[in-house]
Amino acid sequence: MTPLANLLNPESNSALYTTTVLNLYVDLPDTPLRTSVQDQQLAQRWFVTGVPLSVVEAALLLASLRRLCRPADVPPLPRVRSLAYFQPVIEELQANPIPEGYLGYLRLIPEGYLGYLRLKVRNLVDNADSANVQKSTFSDDR
Repeated sequence: MTPLANLLNPESNSALYTTTVLNLYVDLPDTPLRTSVQDQQLAQRWFVTGVPLSVVEAALLLASLRRLCRPADVPPLPRVRSLAYFQPVIEELQANPIPEGYLGYLRLIPEGYLGYLRLKVRNLVDNADSANVQKSTFSDDR
């Protein structure tokens, strides 16, 4: 890879890696609109320790899915307040990596498992948003 290409690769550029992680984080449901200094430091630590961006994204999406798929009869969880919330899921994925080509049919989805997780989160968020939209107060049976 050329030196210029290295600058544009988040896996080899600390600032780009950190920015990417923080953008993925704030784009999730139930996360803050802005990151904290501690969030930035944790993202930088993940870069230094060599946590692949794909593992970080998978952990963020997987933890979000777990939150979104909770039974309706349990009390809602409070909003996520820190990127550190996702650290245990990163450790889980590092200890038990998802095999390449996991669940054969996922190969049909662009970007495999990550694409699948993105799609699931998007569908759950879209469905939750439409369920929370206030119904019209006008009667249709005039």
